[in-house]
Amino acid sequence: MTTDTATTPGPSRYVRRLLARVRAFDAARPWVWDATLTAALTTSALVDAAGGGWRTVARDPALPTWLVLALSLALTLPLHWRRRRPTAVLAALTAAALISTTTGAFLQAGYFQAVPVFHITLRRPPRALLGATALVAAPLVAGALRFPAGTPAADPLLWTYALAALLGITVRSRQEERAQEVRLAAAAERARIAREMHDIIGHNLSVITGLADGGRYAAAKNPERAAQALDAIGTTSRQALTELRRVLGVLTADRTPQPGLAELPSLIEGVRKAGLPVRSSLDAIDGHTLSTGAELTVYRVVQEALTNTMKHAGPGATATVTLESGPQGVRLTVTDTGKATGPLGSGQGLTGMRERAALYDGTLDCGPLPPGPGSGSGSGSGWRVRLRLPREDSPS
Repeated sequence: MTTDTATTPGPSRYVRRLLARVRAFDAARPWVWDATLTAALTTSALVDAAGGGWRTVARDPALPTWLVLALSLALTLPLHWRRRRPTAVLAALTAAALISTTTGAFLQAGYFQAVPVFHITLRRPPRALLGATALVAAPLVAGALRFPAGTPAADPLLWTYALAALLGITVRSRQEERAQEVRLAAAAERARIAREMHDIIGHNLSVITGLADGGRYAAAKNPERAAQALDAIGTTSRQALTELRRVLGVLTADRTPQPGLAELPSLIEGVRKAGLPVRSSLDAIDGHTLSTGAELTVYRVVQEALTNTMKHAGPGATATVTLESGPQGVRLTVTDTGKATGPLGSGQGLTGMRERAALYDGTLDCGPLPPGPGSGSGSGSGWRVRLRLPREDSPS
């Protein structure tokens, strides 16, 4: 799960914000940081060359100053392109380092080879690190062969290159982890939007179909009822468009509230207009009992259950919606008196409802009504959907 800088406690929140701003600035204007770093490293190399500090480690301190200055520039100026062409930059620095070691200068600017090594590790395939190892080793081997008795120890250089490679591996791993988190979050959001659109479109199209069928039969005998059906179709269509805009508004950071318990009566009334008789018993529920997301889950379960009743229960079916609240949470039961053919038994609808319930630590089960009283027909026909959502402050 990604870490939100707004909820990270302590000073690390401000550090994360600062780093995020630095990364954003660098992404927008990479040349600024490239030029600044190159100028700083070039200045340090030229100060070492002009001040004679290079002679403290040189095998031949009598080399001309112009050669030392030229080598210092050759070991630093190519770093401006280290991010775009790290392998080419390392090759250029290696050529300058070879001249530095074979002439006996052994300039400390040779340490700057670690910079393109870091970027090769960060941005290139792992096999590219083998070529980089050969490049950084070449000046060391050449210097040891040219001056076997007085060559400075290679250990500091090797450790520098190794640490640069390890740092590159660490940063690369972290970037890949963040990218994976982003992909997972995007997949979860796509799945959530798919569930919302399935519920909205499936329900409203079923209602519109029921209204259209009823209006067709009424047109011949009662034009007024047909006109009412057309009005209801228009209203349902507008509601569907509003809900779709609300869901897709996530992509543009729209914060329009999603439907909840307060919208259940209008949902049930729309189903009644579509031709399915629905009895309802909705307890008044304390607003602190369920979160907004949990209320949306209750709404979608009712919507999906009634939609499937209209699709699969057959003619003459009726439905009952019961919502009860208690100290441990809420219980929702939706039953119908149609054929027990499993209206919610398969497909994306059941999967989506169970995922919604699990998200809020709830449970959802469905199946045929048991025989006996309350079965709706006395013969066991009918279907029941039950949802339980606990209060957020109650044990699971």
